[in-house]
Amino acid sequence: MKVLLAEYTVAHDPALVDEGAAMLSVLKASFERCGYEVVTPGPGDFGEEIAQLAPACDMGLVIAPDHLLSKYTFLVEQATHNLGCGFMTIALCANKVQTGKILRENGIPVPGDAGSGKRVIKPVKGCGSQGVRLSTDLPGKDEFMQEFIDGENYSVSIIPNRVIGDACAYFSGKPPVVLAVNRQDIEIGADGKFRYLGGETPVHPAREKEIIRSQQRR
Repeated sequence: MKVLLAEYTVAHDPALVDEGAAMLSVLKASFERCGYEVVTPGPGDFGEEIAQLAPACDMGLVIAPDHLLSKYTFLVEQATHNLGCGFMTIALCANKVQTGKILRENGIPVPGDAGSGKRVIKPVKGCGSQGVRLSTDLPGKDEFMQEFIDGENYSVSIIPNRVIGDACAYFSGKPPVVLAVNRQDIEIGADGKFRYLGGETPVHPAREKEIIRSQQRR
């Protein structure tokens, strides 16, 4: 079996290359331990590399910044079995405003609207804390603002609970499966800019059960 692991940042985004290379390394080693032949794109045009390599692979997975992930995942879906989320779901989730709205409607807590004083300004699309800042300014074009909540920074890795059918997977209606709680090392500089410095996984904070419950609400 041959799998395409298309990681974008290693050849195309120096600002995010450390995280991208780490994800690629772990996935590549895992697939190889399971007996798969791993294929990765070269330094050329990323989309053209995917279109050329994917048809000869049994499956593929794209790792890329949020605003690019849907575009390149679509190319994989046209040529082979996609191991990641569908490109339409990715396109929706890449928009932080729309994602927050959907989470709120389904009972999952999200930061509230920003009031007066300092607020968090974020790009509508982006990853790695790029463009995120603490400021009293109003958001610019393609940005939005949220209240600033001071505290520790955690994320939760989850996968949807699905039923595998003959041709595709269907949502089972059950809460997602939690893989791990992760600690994020985020620094806020004197200039108010957020900097993502890496993370640790798995971790077990004192409020781990509460964190997990918040992500499993429907």
